[in-house]
Amino acid sequence: MIGEQFLREDHLIFQQTTRRFVDKELLPHREEWEALGTVPRDVWLKAGENGLLCCDVPEEYGGPGGDYMHSVVLAQEMARAGGGAPAFAGHSDTAAPYILLYGSEAQKKEWLPKAVSGEAIFAIAMTEPHAGSDLQAIRTTAVRDGDDYVIKGQKVYISNAQQAHVVIVACKTDPSAGARGISLLLVETDRPGFVRGKMLKKIGRKAQDTLELFFDDVRVPVSNLIGAEEGQGFFQLMGMLVQERLTSAVRSTSAMRVVLDDTLRYVKEREAFGRPIAAFQNTQFEMADLWSTYLAHRAFVEWCIGKHLKGELSAVEAAAAKLRASECEGVLIDRCLQFFGGMGYMWETPIARAYADARVNRISAGSNHILKMLIGRDLLK
Repeated sequence: MIGEQFLREDHLIFQQTTRRFVDKELLPHREEWEALGTVPRDVWLKAGENGLLCCDVPEEYGGPGGDYMHSVVLAQEMARAGGGAPAFAGHSDTAAPYILLYGSEAQKKEWLPKAVSGEAIFAIAMTEPHAGSDLQAIRTTAVRDGDDYVIKGQKVYISNAQQAHVVIVACKTDPSAGARGISLLLVETDRPGFVRGKMLKKIGRKAQDTLELFFDDVRVPVSNLIGAEEGQGFFQLMGMLVQERLTSAVRSTSAMRVVLDDTLRYVKEREAFGRPIAAFQNTQFEMADLWSTYLAHRAFVEWCIGKHLKGELSAVEAAAAKLRASECEGVLIDRCLQFFGGMGYMWETPIARAYADARVNRISAGSNHILKMLIGRDLLK
């Protein structure tokens, strides 16, 4: 298990709770939810009842008062459900922390208890048709008008957007100020002018709803600004990237283990030329190489977790963890799929779904091409 050296008794209890939830509430419904393109609303409420959402929110805001290791445990158990599971991480580990770390006391008291219970689902909207990793290129604006901001623009590829009650929106409050002109605003999705676009069809993670969002002069009060003043959004986003990229690395490494276990079972059962394919030297050499590769990546991710728990993980180290884990995940799953032959190309098999689900990890939380640039610049400065 990833990070087992950091686990306490409460983490192990949480693991058992999460495992039961995945087995009972998620795995039986994967095909149904993939066809729907989303999961039923009550799944979020059940997750809240079981304490699976926003584990690191303090008790004073209605949370369980856990730590980052609870998120690590959750990621590993959720990996067994793959892209047929809800995007809990986008809610708990990506969106909610902006309120916890940078929000006002009023924002924390209003929204964090609802995020913990599942009463409110969070999404974060950064990406636009013309701005992905280049966040400074966003065109969505928020213009101050008295006690309100008026938001106008478009976002795309937004996870959880179909059911979200609150979207954290990256906007230009001062288009002339570059990075210092970006702010984050809380936008309730029942406000006039907020429009959900079409459900986008993805090659993987099909049960996790992904939409376009449109903001047609949406008015929100100035009190919905995240942070004490305008212009802090870019730096807030950069501050969260260390944990976001580490969590992405944990998810990729967890998926590797799930696929390896599935492949090991299969090669022991599948026969060719009168014997299990596990008996062939090529299978043994391939599996030895894949297993040792997984262990090496797990060790690096665990080293990063240890540093992060002490607040010492650098942005470059987190970028390297996400880069290598996602690249290795893609290669490892591809090589494992080969053992399944034609069956591995069929959507109903877990290995085919894992192959499709993994691809986005080289794009999200910072494109791997961009991460290489960041790491290279740091090494060569």
